[in-house]
Parts: sequence; C-alpha cells; structure tokens
Amino acid sequence: MQKIVLTICSINYLAQAKSLGDSLLQHNPDYTFLIGLVDRLDQSSIDKSQLPAYPLIELHTIGIEDLDELCDKYNITELNTAVKPFFMEYVYNTYPEAEIVHYFDPDILVFQALSDIESPLKNHSLVLTPHIVSPYPDTSRPQETDLLNTGIFNLGFLGTKRSPNTLAFLHWWKERLRDQCYIDLANGMFVDQLWVNFAPIYFDDVYISRHLGLNMAYWNLHERTLTGENIPYSVNDSVPLIFFHFSGYHPENPTEISKYQNRYTFQEKSDVATIFDQYAQILIKNGHEMYKKFPCFYIKAPEPKPRKRFLRVRKYLSLPFQKVVNFIDKVQI
Repeated sequence: MQKIVLTICSINYLAQAKSLGDSLLQHNPDYTFLIGLVDRLDQSSIDKSQLPAYPLIELHTIGIEDLDELCDKYNITELNTAVKPFFMEYVYNTYPEAEIVHYFDPDILVFQALSDIESPLKNHSLVLTPHIVSPYPDTSRPQETDLLNTGIFNLGFLGTKRSPNTLAFLHWWKERLRDQCYIDLANGMFVDQLWVNFAPIYFDDVYISRHLGLNMAYWNLHERTLTGENIPYSVNDSVPLIFFHFSGYHPENPTEISKYQNRYTFQEKSDVATIFDQYAQILIKNGHEMYKKFPCFYIKAPEPKPRKRFLRVRKYLSLPFQKVVNFIDKVQI
C-alpha cells in the first residue's frame, strides 16, 4: 500500500516544502512526499541543481481545464488554495497504488509517525482538524468570530484515503473552488476553508480529530503547551506532538510567533520558543534566503494607477460645458 503526503507551494517556498518532506520521511520512511508546484520551472532562472530532491508536479501539467482562466481570476494566495483538490485528485489518478493521500501546508514540521491520522482512516474517508477545541480566554486575536469568518477547520492539513466518498468530496470541493475561492469575507468566502464546513454534513464518513498533537499552531496555543526541550515533544504532558504548523511565521521576524495573532509573545509562551528557533535554523539550512528571491510565474503584475493629470482632465470633462470653457479661459489669461 502506497502512502503519500502532498504539499503545494511556489518556488519561493521550497525551503519550507523541503523541510516538511525531510521531517516527514525522518519519522515516516514508508511515505512518498510530493510537491505540487504552483510555478513554472521553464519560466524561472532557478538552476535544476538548486531544486529539492523530491518529485515536483508543475501546475500546468495536471490537466486543469481552463487553467488560464483560473490563474487570471485569483491572486497567488487564492490560486495556491484553489488548486488543492485538483492536485489531490491528480495524485489519486496518477498513483493507482496510493491508498492514503494527505495534504500538508509547506510550513509544517512532522515530529512523529502519522499513525494517529491513519487510525481513524480505517473507518473513515477524511480526517479534519478544527482550529480549536476549547474557547478563547480573552479578546486578543484570533477570536471565535475570526474562525466564523475563516473556517471551523484548518485546511493546512487534510487526511484522506482512497474511497468513493473521498473522490466525491474532491470533485465537489474542486467545483466550488473553481469559481468561489476568493478572500472575500463579506460574501462568505475565505479561500478553500469555509467550504469544508459543509464536509461533515454532505459526506458520511468524515472524522473530526480533537487530538491535541495534530496541527498545533498559533490559533490553538491557548489550549496547548509543549513539554520537552527537544524531539519527541509532548502536548499538555498527555499526547505526543505529531505535527506543528508554523503559519504566519517568518525567520526574517524571529521575535513574532505569527503575523496573524497578538495573543502571545515568546516571553509569554516560552514553551514554544525552542521549536520556533529550531524551525528557523532548518529553513536557513534548506535555502530559505535563496528560494525566497525567485518570483512566482503566476503572480499578477499590479494594475497601473492612473496619473494625476489624467484624473484632473477626466474631472473637468465631467463638468457642464460652460464650466469647462470658463476653466480654459482662466488658464489662458
């Protein structure tokens, strides 16, 4: 039985992807690691020798119908999330021996065997992790209202096994994300995540894991404390840390847990300071400074802003004709 972990990123995030793959295979040597690349190697100046030694599946090679239209309508964040079910479906179709296919965001490290994900898949097709399993204690961010806007479940991780239900879910999710994967909270959209609120309703065999060691991240630090100064880590002295999600963290700003939260500093959550420092060192070792300089092929050029002179002309042309004449007369005097 083949077991696969898929991640998706552009060239500038390959240090994160390589770090994920290395950590995965260190603790799960029976897995295959694949990188879905939302980029074009033939349009990049990167040398092949600089690429990580993992299979790279370029977006334009997986047969998405009307891919150009998809790329035109979404910004790079929206595009990276919109193509997730397309890539997962492609992996199931291309690797017929694959019975398990998990998705992990590239900014994750794996610290244990994935048996606590595989176990519920014996009786279920999908494994989801909620952002939190207990209420927030204060008014800092994020708040429960933020999760109502962005999704109950964090889709930086999705566990799946080959089944008719999984393939039906991917097809449904794919059709929603083809046209409705915007960051548009006012219209009920937040990339791929909000749609998956429906998954436990539409599909019978969805397992919602409350395991505290799965998908530990800035959004659930109020309920989880790391113990141990090195691998293996424990969470709340009760369960092993399976994987940690470093969402919103950048080694260029090493004193900030995540740009998306203001609840904790490293002084207030000293239990996670070591793991973040380790992650920064791993990223640096794996070429973060080099990869981050490569522009993504699919990033749109910003629309040029109209010049001020043009705006002034347009303003006066919109005035009644006599006012335009008066304006011209004054200019000529």
